[in-house]
Order: sequence, then structure tokens, then C-alpha cells
Amino acid sequence: MKYKNTVVFDGQHVTIAEICQIAHQHATVELGQQPEFMERIDKGARFIDTLLKEEGFVYGVTTGYGDSCTVSIPLHLVEQLPKKLYTFHGCGLGNHFDVKQTRAILAVRLTSLARGYSGVRYKLLQQLEELLRNDILPMIPQEGSVGASGDLTPLSYVAAVLAGERNVFYQGEKHATATIFSLLNIKPLTLKPKEGLAIMNGTAAMTGIACLAYQRAAYLSQLSTRITSLASVALDGNAYHFDEKLFSVKPHAGQNKVAARLRSDLQLQARALRNDTRLQDRYSLRCAPHIIGVLEDFLPWLATQIENELNSANDNPIIDAEGEHVLHGGHFYGGHIAFAMDSLKIAVANLADLMDRQMAQLMDSKFNNGLPANLSGAKGEQVLLNHGFKALQIAVSAWTAEALKLTMPASVFSRSTECHNQDKVSMGTIAARDCIRILELTEQVAVAVLIASVQGVELRGNTSLSPSLQNTIKQLRQYSPFLSVDRALEKELRECLVLIQNQQLVLYA
Repeated sequence: MKYKNTVVFDGQHVTIAEICQIAHQHATVELGQQPEFMERIDKGARFIDTLLKEEGFVYGVTTGYGDSCTVSIPLHLVEQLPKKLYTFHGCGLGNHFDVKQTRAILAVRLTSLARGYSGVRYKLLQQLEELLRNDILPMIPQEGSVGASGDLTPLSYVAAVLAGERNVFYQGEKHATATIFSLLNIKPLTLKPKEGLAIMNGTAAMTGIACLAYQRAAYLSQLSTRITSLASVALDGNAYHFDEKLFSVKPHAGQNKVAARLRSDLQLQARALRNDTRLQDRYSLRCAPHIIGVLEDFLPWLATQIENELNSANDNPIIDAEGEHVLHGGHFYGGHIAFAMDSLKIAVANLADLMDRQMAQLMDSKFNNGLPANLSGAKGEQVLLNHGFKALQIAVSAWTAEALKLTMPASVFSRSTECHNQDKVSMGTIAARDCIRILELTEQVAVAVLIASVQGVELRGNTSLSPSLQNTIKQLRQYSPFLSVDRALEKELRECLVLIQNQQLVLYA
């Protein structure tokens, strides 16, 4: 496979966009090979070895984990501890993370370990690089993490695969890791003291998912704006609800960005200001910039929080090889990601609700300003037999309701675990998983309302559309033709959903 870009992991800043490029196989990975970087990584592992020889005591190296930290491990048993750690955490259930999510998780863990504060060898980073470069993906169950001490159970599957155990997804099929390692001449890694803990004791699963969620949400913000433009045309709406002077008096930057996109789509700047015969459209049109704008304004803050977590050393203890300190703390706590994902859930679900209301207007002949009921394109006697998008509106309502139901914050459901050692946990991974599900449902709503809006525009017969709206209609019609008589829509809905999920529909520059 030819990759467009290369992302280098050498302890420097990695972006959300780069993690997403790796996840979508738009970029390959390369581990830094500068001698000073390699030395900085290995120095941490050597410091652990020195401590073992000189003091014989390091948390998670010569002790049990969590509440078991008071249990001392004899030096002749220390080498077995990393294997024991990933073994007893092999209890995840639920669906496995998909291939994009798994690549993101691996890339995020590599980013954190490359910071050089985890006491692992450069050789371990090379093994992670090997997995990513060969697309050998650990099969990681989604369920079983409370978000502190990080993503222990999900990441135990990464640790086990590095050691040649458990199962991987390779070239579209499930295989035993040992089989693929043998095929590709990859030597299983025997984890050294601290390395099992360093891989597992962090926020890579929730942060990897958060990177993907961010990218999907940013695209949905633009897509819901384009759908609003189409719905406004279809409903013969008042475009002057998005007037530049109007929005200048409420200066939220994101909200104004959405209004500017709507003005461009509706060619408002080219029309003389006038009083529309219908002064005020319903809120799902008139207030669309205010609703979408909340997400648009939230995205920069969200990016900062995710990238801070992404580029942090977030295991425990932190190994300061330069200062020769072992620093015990709680950087595995995923509170920032939990809050970010819980907040993003609400902003995205509001997009689903907005588009659901736009769909309701389009369908109902009492409110759609002269369009046929249910947007049916049938003629003559066929009008009596055809129901247009009636069933699709029911489906949109179902998807929206499910999205709204999932907006309950996960982070407020902290549970005391592990003999009350982990007595306040983040629930960050559950929040991230909820967010992905809400994004999936909202994308389904968006596809349905996009098809309906385009149908409405064509039924309205508007021939003076902006180039941007014409282009969207042209792209959509390659997958979903005009609905003149009823047909099953599932196939084209699924095809259009892939178009949206791959962000192939051209929107705003």
C-alpha cells in the first residue's frame, strides 16, 4: 500500500490529524532513529535495572499492583510479573475495537511511550512500530475499562500481542499472534520489569477513540450545515435569518462561521436585503447556526484537551532517568478525555435532534410550504399508492431518540474498584465508546435527511442554486436517485453512509 504521509514518533508533538491518518491508513509510521532519542528511551530502562540492583524496590516492578503494592516480590520472581499482569487482565468482553480504532490505540500508546518517561526499552517501541507497519492488529475487547488506572484491560491485549500471545486481526482475518509472528519472522518480546505496566497503565484506548471521534464530529458540523442549506431551499425558507449584520451582534466565533457557510450556500450576499413574506422560520432553520455553532465553538477546546492527553506520559510511576527519580502519581486518570467525550456526546446528539426536526418539517404538508406529503415524487394515480420517505422519517426518529438516550454523562458514574485503591475513576473509555455510538447514529440521521433534503430541493424546482449546493446534489445522486415511486432504501442509505464516514462528500474548504 502506498501511503501519502509518514508520521515520525521521536518524542515530539503528534496531532489528532496524524493519529487519524494512521487509523485510516493514509500515513505510515516511523520510529525516530536519532541516537540521542534512542539513548533517552533506553536510559529509562537502564535506570530501572540499576534501582533493582541497588535498592531492590520499585512499585509495579518488585511489588504487586494497586492495592497489592504492599506485597513484595522476590527478585528471582520479578521477571514473571509483567506476564502475570497482562495475563490476569485478559478478561475483556463485548465487541472488539474495529481496525481503525485499534490502529489509533496503538499509535497513541506509541506516542506516550516515546516521551521517554516510562522506563521501557527502545526495542519495545520497535515492536509497536512493527505492529503498525505490518497492520498486525491486536483484537481488543471494548468493555472492561473504568478509565483508571487507565485502560488496563484493553491494553493488556496489546501487551500480550507484543509478547506473541492472544489473537490479532491480519489481512482481514483473525489469527493467533504466534502464527503471524512466525510468518513475518517477528520475535515475541519478553517484557522486562515495568514494561507490562508501562503499556497497560495509561489512557491510550480512550484517547485513540477520542481522536477519531473529534474528526468525525468536525465533519458532521459541516455536513449538518450543508443539510440545513438544502432544507432551507426545499422549505422555501428565509435566508436572511443568516444575515452577516444580524450575526455581528452575537459574536460567538463558531456560530458566525456556521452562518457564513449558510450565507455562501444560499448566495445571500448576492441578493438585495428585503423583508421575506414569511418573517420567521421555525427554530430548526432559524436557529441552526446557534445549534451547530455550539459544536463548532467547542472543537478548538476539544482538540487542545485530546492533544494534551495524546502527548503526555500517562502511566505510573513516571520514570525520570535524567534526575534519577521514580515519581508516583495518577497520570493514568482519564478525566479530561471523559469530560471531553461526555460533552461532545451532547453537542453531536443536538445535531441529530436538529436534523430530525428539519426532516419532520420537510415531510409534513402542513409545514413544508407546498411540497408533497412525505416528499413523494409519485404522479397521477401512483400518488395514492406511494408513501415517499414516510418510513425513513420513522427511522430517523428512532436513531435520534437512541442518540439522545446515550447522552447521560459516563464520568459521573465512577465506581470504587480494586479494594478501594481505585476509589474514584474517570469512566473515560465508556464515555468515548458512547460518543462513537452517538456519532454513528447521527451520521445515519444525516444521510437520511440529506437524501430527503435533496428530494425536497428538486421537488421545489429551484434552478438558481449555488455551485456548492449543486455539487452536493450531483454527488449524492450518484448513489441515490430521485424517489419517483417507492423503493427499498437500505442499500443506498448504506452506500451514502460509507460516503459520509469516509468524508468523501465535498463540503467547505
